[in-house]
Amino acid sequence: MTTPKQNPMAWKYCGDQIKRWREQAGVTRERLCQAASYDYESVRSMEAGRRKPSLQLLTVADELCNARGMLLGAVDYLKPEKFSSYSRGYTQAESEAIAFHAYSALLIPGLLQTEEYAQETISNSYPPLDDETVVARVSGRMQRQERLRNSPTVLHGFVIHEAALRATVGGPDLMKRQLDHLLEVGEMRNVSIQVLPLDRAAYAALNGPMILLETPDHEQLAYVEGQNTGILYSDPERVNLLAQRHGMIRMQALSVEESKAFIRGVAAEL
Repeated sequence: MTTPKQNPMAWKYCGDQIKRWREQAGVTRERLCQAASYDYESVRSMEAGRRKPSLQLLTVADELCNARGMLLGAVDYLKPEKFSSYSRGYTQAESEAIAFHAYSALLIPGLLQTEEYAQETISNSYPPLDDETVVARVSGRMQRQERLRNSPTVLHGFVIHEAALRATVGGPDLMKRQLDHLLEVGEMRNVSIQVLPLDRAAYAALNGPMILLETPDHEQLAYVEGQNTGILYSDPERVNLLAQRHGMIRMQALSVEESKAFIRGVAAEL
């Protein structure tokens, strides 16, 4: 079993600590295997960091080696990350932003997704994620959405391409609930949702999604995400270029009221 890329060092460090405590206490690997009900190769792989050390192994090793909680303390560090490694800088900036403007091309923006929409997209990632990571990622996405309600003075502006509204994620019923959720969230006074119809030739929109942020220090940032990659820009020239493109996209999008009617129409077709 190969080590996934999201947490290799945590696994290796924890496994090495198990081995060090075991050897210091004079506990053989065979004895640990028997006490933890694991075969020899499983424990060997966990000590080498090729497999994630399990809670069961940590609990047994902590007791056998008289570690007094020192090994069990590693549990929190072995939990899957709620966000992909390339987006962590962005999610931190997002949580502190005093202004937020996003354009989404093919997917409903994460801050506007229902839990079942998020579950469907995350659980169908490729390469596949393990169940524990899926749960953590969905939880992280839902946690991000709390900011919409907890920060009523922070404007969140969204422009969503029609393609994202019509891409059937999880089936018609799920998509109808997702579109109804857009209409509901769009009633919040700090949220504006606009739709860019397919028949409007906004060529800048064809270059893909983008997000513009303003920090509490009034620094302008831009985030661009692609296939398994994301870049947070602070360079004024780059940010200005993306801001101009976003401005053009926003001008060609429907108004907020027109967008509500458009979303209702798409939902009615499902």
